[in-house]
Amino acid sequence: MGRGPTVLISELAERTGVSARALRHYEDRGLLVPARNSSGYRDYSASDVVRVAQIRTMLSAGLGTSVIRRYLDCVRTGEHGMSLDMCPGLRAELDSLAGRLAAEQAELREKQRRLSELAATGDPARRAGADASRRRTGAPGPDRAGVRGSGE
Repeated sequence: MGRGPTVLISELAERTGVSARALRHYEDRGLLVPARNSSGYRDYSASDVVRVAQIRTMLSAGLGTSVIRRYLDCVRTGEHGMSLDMCPGLRAELDSLAGRLAAEQAELREKQRRLSELAATGDPARRAGADASRRRTGAPGPDRAGVRGSGE
């Protein structure tokens, strides 16, 4: 085989903390290519433990499996952890992902601002309409006691 000692999928799952189902998914997506033993079982090598760690690192950074498949060979693992060689196209992929994440963060901040505003003051659009109506009719606002404003 030339790959050194091998392990079955259950042992690779245990060593990497990844489910056997996820390992099969990585194989289906072309990220892992295990050998097969004479019984047809998957045989994984020590290098597959490293490869799974690389895959998980890239997934946790927000890269999808199709992007990972294209650039997995750009990942280097050494004594100081993992690093990326900037393969052609990889910088553009990373910049694109960073841009999408920045846009999503801005959208979430805006939603959080609107939610906080709503929680603090009620629905601003409805409140603005009610305030305008009160100004036209002379009805008391919600902070004043009175029955005249209750028909809104």
